[in-house]
Amino acid sequence: MTKFVKSNEAVVMGALYAGCELYFGYPITPASEIAHGAAKWFPMLGRTFVQAECETASVNMMFGAAAAGKLCMTATSGPGFSLMQEGLSYLAGAELPAVVVDVNRAGPGLGNVYPEQSDYTPAVKGGGHGNYQTFTYAPASAQEMCDLTIKAFQMATKWRTPAVVFADGLQGQMMETVRLPDEECAKPDFSAWAAQGEPKTRENLVKSIFLDAAAQEVFNDHLQRKYEEMQADAEAETYLADDADLLICAFGIASRVARTTAETCRKKGMKVGCFRPISLNPFPREQLAAAAKGRKIMTIELDAGQFADDVRLQLAKSGLGAEAASVMMIHRMGGQVVSVDDAVKSAKMILGK
Repeated sequence: MTKFVKSNEAVVMGALYAGCELYFGYPITPASEIAHGAAKWFPMLGRTFVQAECETASVNMMFGAAAAGKLCMTATSGPGFSLMQEGLSYLAGAELPAVVVDVNRAGPGLGNVYPEQSDYTPAVKGGGHGNYQTFTYAPASAQEMCDLTIKAFQMATKWRTPAVVFADGLQGQMMETVRLPDEECAKPDFSAWAAQGEPKTRENLVKSIFLDAAAQEVFNDHLQRKYEEMQADAEAETYLADDADLLICAFGIASRVARTTAETCRKKGMKVGCFRPISLNPFPREQLAAAAKGRKIMTIELDAGQFADDVRLQLAKSGLGAEAASVMMIHRMGGQVVSVDDAVKSAKMILGK
């Protein structure tokens, strides 16, 4: 079945097919259609929608639901995502699966409702306290807003960690055709750890506190090993990259600009390709190193350079110091989007054309 829908609505469809049972939401532009869609479709399908009084309430309601073994989610934009950081830290500390969709708008502060990728650091690195991470996907289409929401639930469940679907205001509002899955995902069994009010889960204890410092360190070591193991599920894709002299790195909506830029440059005789991380955390470091080795690098992004810094870091960790030092950036902020013309000009400058 195919539907022509807003990407924000595709998120709700993906969540329902993933088996999400509860949505806790507080509407905020440009993510409001997610709450609106959930308010309409969740009750129709026997699921639960709760209009929370604020974003802090939403994320803490998720903690309670996840602790009881329920698949749950919320969605927000930058200001609300900021308010959720403490709750995300608690979810990660208690090793609870839950999904947050962040439809990024321009900041800081209230900013405006236009697209930006400036939430990169809290979305990818974890903005709350503690040594935690989230599993973070970066969709680039309405289809992926559906598909990666499903995968976010799967990764949250597999790794017992909160997962983030990191989009932006342009993606959330655009309409495209989405092919829906043929059937709903199977419901996972959480009885090994959840407090479900049944005899078999009576001994389960959900917590994030260890009053003994040595025990807290052991738990933190466990988390870090888990995050290293998550690397096995890192995802990326390349485009026209096999013979490229310049590799454009971009994610989300900026990756669509990157693809058109590469195609335009090819028509002008410049060998330009693209690398797109689909998961921002775990970052597909090995895939990036394979695609970037011996090439000049340019990022396209809608922020102040947070993504470019991460690309440099991942390349340096891979032993590609020269490539890391070569990383150039073209970016816009405040809700402005990089144009293909400007990106092509930057590519020509880097290649000396």
